[in-house]
Amino acid sequence: MEIEYKFQIPPDRLAAVEEDLRQGPVQPLRLRARYFDTPDGALAAQSIVLRLRQEGDRWVQTVKAPGCHPLERHEHNADLGQDAAAAPALPDLSRHEGTPAGRLLRLVLAHAGAGLVGTYGTDIQRLVRQVRQGDALVALALDQGRVIAHAGTPDAVASEVCELELELLDGPVGDLAALAAEWAGRHGLWFSTLSKAERGQRLLAGRASGAAVHAAPLQLARGQDDGLALQRAMVANCLAQVLPNASEIAAGIEDGDLVHQLRVGLRRLRTALRELDGLGAGAFDAGWTPPLVDAFRALGTLRDGAEVVQRFASPLRDAGAPRVEIPAGAHAAPGAADVVRAPAFQRTLVALIGFAAGGGPAPAEPLGPQAARRYLRHRLRRLHRAVVGAAQDFEGLDAAQQHRVRKRLKRLRYLAEFAASLFRARAAERYLAQLKPVQEALGSLNDTATAAALYCDAAQSDPLAWFAAGWLESQRPGCARASRKALAALRRQAEPFWRRR
Repeated sequence: MEIEYKFQIPPDRLAAVEEDLRQGPVQPLRLRARYFDTPDGALAAQSIVLRLRQEGDRWVQTVKAPGCHPLERHEHNADLGQDAAAAPALPDLSRHEGTPAGRLLRLVLAHAGAGLVGTYGTDIQRLVRQVRQGDALVALALDQGRVIAHAGTPDAVASEVCELELELLDGPVGDLAALAAEWAGRHGLWFSTLSKAERGQRLLAGRASGAAVHAAPLQLARGQDDGLALQRAMVANCLAQVLPNASEIAAGIEDGDLVHQLRVGLRRLRTALRELDGLGAGAFDAGWTPPLVDAFRALGTLRDGAEVVQRFASPLRDAGAPRVEIPAGAHAAPGAADVVRAPAFQRTLVALIGFAAGGGPAPAEPLGPQAARRYLRHRLRRLHRAVVGAAQDFEGLDAAQQHRVRKRLKRLRYLAEFAASLFRARAAERYLAQLKPVQEALGSLNDTATAAALYCDAAQSDPLAWFAAGWLESQRPGCARASRKALAALRRQAEPFWRRR
C-alpha cells in the first residue's frame, strides 16, 4: 500500500526546495518508464497504472490502483533485475498475482477483452532523501523531467514535471501529514492530484486539463459504521471532490465549472465537520473550518460576479433594461488560483487528507455503530424540522433569515447523502428527490437577491443600472412565494428515511 503526498513547486521556489532537500544525504536517480494500457484506455478509466520503469541499473514492473482514501493507493512492484536489455516488450501480469492491485488489474483486463499496448513514457531526474518525522520514516523525492507521448513521431508532445513527493515508508500517517504541512508552508507548495500517468493520458487525448469532478455517492466498506470510521469515510468522500478541482485551479485552470464544483465540495466538507463532530468527539480540529470558509467565500465572490450576472442578462434584456456594464470592482476577488494556493487553505487540506487516511488523535470514546445511527437520526431530524418549519412564514422572513433557510437545506441534503447507505437507500433517494424542487426555488431567490445587490452597487456610478436593480427587486416576492410553496410541499409529502419502521 502506497501512502504519499504530492506537491507542485512554483518555479521561483525550485532552487530553495532543492537546497532544503540537500541538507541531508540524497540519492540521485534517473527514472525512465514506459506505460501500458488497452487500446481503448480501460485501465486509465479505472485509474489503474501499469508501467515498466528503469531505476538506475534495474528494471521494475509496477501496478497501481485506487485505495480507500485520497492518500492511499494499492501498489505492487516486481523487481526484474539489473539487466536492462532483458526488460520485456510487454509487462508480465503474473508477477502481480495475489495482490490487491493485481486482482483489480486482472478484473479490468478480463472485462475489456483486449491486449496491452504501449502508451506514453517518462524521463525523470529524481533526488531522494529519507527523513525521520516523529515516529515516521518518510522518503522525500524531488522529481524534474518530462512525460512524453507519441515519442519518435512528428506528433510527439511533452509535459514538464516539477514536483515534490513525500511517501510514508514506515510509521503513523499523522507524522507524514505534519512533515508535508511543514514543507508546503515553508516553500509555498500546493497539493496536486495530477499524477505522471494522468499527464500522459492528457497528452494522448490532447487535453490541457481535467474535467470538473462532481460529488460521488458515499460507499462504506464493511466495518465503517462506528463514529470515527464514519467521520473518516465522509471526509474522504468530500475530499474526493475537493482535491482534483482544487488541484486544477491551483495549476492555473480557472474554469467556471471547476470553481463551482470546488465550492460544492467545500460546502459538503463544512457540513461534515459541523454536523458529524459528535460522532467522534475531539477528532475534528476546530482550526480546519475558518480557512475553508474563507476560500468558499472568496470563490463565491467570483461566482456571484460572473455567473449570476450572466444568468439574468437575457431576462433583463427582454424586460427592456438598458445595457449596463457591471464594474469589475463590483465582483472583484483574488484569482481562484491564489485562493487555492493560500498557505492556510493548503495546510488545512494536508491535515484533512491525513485525517481521512487515519492520522490525528483518536477520540477517547468514539460512538459505536448503533449510537452513531442514533446521532445521525437526531441531526437529520433537527435539520428537517428547521427547514420545513420555515414554510408557514417564509415570505415574512427578512433576506438574511431566508438565506439561512437555504443554507440549512443544503446541510440537510448533504447530511442525507452521507447517511443514506446506513438506513434505507431507496427511501433516501426518494427523500433527496423531494428536496430538489425546494433547493431550486431557494436558489432562484438567492440569485435574484444577489444580482439585485450587484446592480444596486453599479447604480452608484451608472444610473442606468437602477432599472435592472428595480426589476430584480420586483421578482423577489414571486421567488419567495415559490419557495414557500416548495417548502410546504416538502412538509406535507416528505417521508424522513431515517425513521425506524
